[in-house]
Parts: sequence; structure tokens; C-alpha cells
Amino acid sequence: MTQTGPMSAMSKEMQDCVAACMTSHSMCEETMSSCMQSMGGQAQMQIMRALIDCSETTRMCSDMMMRRSPMSAEMCGLCAKACDMCAEACMSMPDDPQMMRCAEACRRSAETCRAMAGATM
Repeated sequence: MTQTGPMSAMSKEMQDCVAACMTSHSMCEETMSSCMQSMGGQAQMQIMRALIDCSETTRMCSDMMMRRSPMSAEMCGLCAKACDMCAEACMSMPDDPQMMRCAEACRRSAETCRAMAGATM
């Protein structure tokens, strides 16, 4: 992504990706809080790490897209991977509705990030 002149408007695809990332970010944060409350701080570390990685990566990815960073395509690829890992971790607790909502948000974010990683931004 190279920029010359004034910043152009974000494409619909980029707007969708930013929205999906922000939804995933907030869902991961809510899920971490839910895990800490329901499990008394004894949440499985693998799940907590995946939630933290996904939360931070989606926030950074959306920030980079909004400022039209030349590294946003690479960040989208990394973000898709973090979201996939988080969705998988959440799916390990299929009886927990919060985990299932989080997995769904992460899958959507991964899908849009994969599309943006392959797009010319």
C-alpha cells in the first residue's frame, strides 16, 4: 500500500474488516472477564493466551487499517491467524455460550482479515 496525496476513503471491505476486528476485540475482552469470574481465575492458560493474543492483535490491526499503514496487509494476515487460534480455543468449551459467541466473532474477523491480507490496500 503506497499513499500519495490525501488519504482516500476506506473501501467497504476495509470498513467491514475494521468492524469485525473491533467486534472480535471487545468479545475477547468480555470473554476473558467471564472466564475469570466463572472459573475463579482458574481459566485454562491456553484459552486465556489465545484470547489475549486475539484481543491485542485485532485492536492493532484495526488501528493500522484506519491509519492506512503500509504494513496493514501483513498485519491482517497475522490477525487472521490469531483469530483462528482463538476461535479454536473457544470451541474447546462448547457448553459455554460466551465462548461460542467469541468463537463466532473471531471466525468472522479471521475471514475478513484473510480477504484484506490478499487485497491491495
